[in-house]
Amino acid sequence: MSETQAATVQRTLPPLMSLSDRAAARLRSLYATAHQGRLLRISVSTRGCSGMSYDMNFVDAPAEHDEKIVDGDLTLLVDRRATLFLIGTVMDYETKDLESGFTFTNPNEKGRCGCGESFHV
Repeated sequence: MSETQAATVQRTLPPLMSLSDRAAARLRSLYATAHQGRLLRISVSTRGCSGMSYDMNFVDAPAEHDEKIVDGDLTLLVDRRATLFLIGTVMDYETKDLESGFTFTNPNEKGRCGCGESFHV
């Protein structure tokens, strides 16, 4: 391999985000009922004890700056400004005795606040 070829070899990046089977089932259900024709958009905002928090909203159409994530038969959107914070993240759906909701396993997180509502990288 020449020096020029070696310079153009790129490392494969992990997927921006993926969905667990439970998250996919829940999102599929939401897309088929209350949010039919809409897309889930994930972003990161600055707030909370640790500085950053996940935000999720249903939108009618992608914004110009959204990244489209396709996992199986499902599509979701990620705000382009959040991509560096979310690379490799797995979105899950958990049901507990008193609450249920989407959760994120993010390999970029360095820590979370005590209440679990915010994180830092």
